[in-house]
Amino acid sequence: MNDLVTFNNLLWCGFVVVVLSLTVLVFRLFGREGLYALVVAGVIVANIQVTKTVVLFGMTATLGNAIYGCTFLATDILTELYGEREARRCVWLGFVAMGLTVVWMQFALRFVPGPEDFAHDALGTVFGVMPRVAAGSLVAYLVSQHHDIWAFTFWRHRTRGRWLWLRNNASTMVSQAIDSLLFCGIGLWGLFEPATWLEILGTTYLLKWIVAALDTPFMYLATRLRPAELAAEPPLKDGVAGL
Repeated sequence: MNDLVTFNNLLWCGFVVVVLSLTVLVFRLFGREGLYALVVAGVIVANIQVTKTVVLFGMTATLGNAIYGCTFLATDILTELYGEREARRCVWLGFVAMGLTVVWMQFALRFVPGPEDFAHDALGTVFGVMPRVAAGSLVAYLVSQHHDIWAFTFWRHRTRGRWLWLRNNASTMVSQAIDSLLFCGIGLWGLFEPATWLEILGTTYLLKWIVAALDTPFMYLATRLRPAELAAEPPLKDGVAGL
């Protein structure tokens, strides 16, 4: 059992590094459009992964935290290099993508499976609870992401474009707390015993906080590895010039 827990811990840490690295790579290769695609995929996959509980660092936790954390890195990059409007556009794209996924999958579950079908029960297990989980996630996503963009911009102006690490962490860590409380309150309350629910709430925020802290060097890396579309453009006022 201890070996399995250790394996989970190491796998999760490695997964966080991979997810954050891929966020920077996608941005370097495809620019803002790449981040749009990453956020859309991240929101959908995170809401599927969150239905699975695991033991991480001796605590009960849900998956999806690493992938969901990369969406905050993506919107922070967009806010820093392209401005609030582009970041908010990305947030709404993720919202629409998740809403469409929920609607489409609910229709899919209503079809009577054929005699040779082997996937219906598995899809029902994953997507049967998705409407409620998705409702909690969508509310938490919209509120926390818009707060993150606002807070990132607020700290950028207050520090006159300096201290990228401060606005990256100050905005994301508070936004993740808002997200965790709203999501667990709407999406998971009643699905678990109260003690387990509280543990999931605590670990959900703790793991998101760790991802937010770890994404700081990747934020700096993203601003250095500017894609071709930004190569000849000056940085935004109060933006990356004052790192």
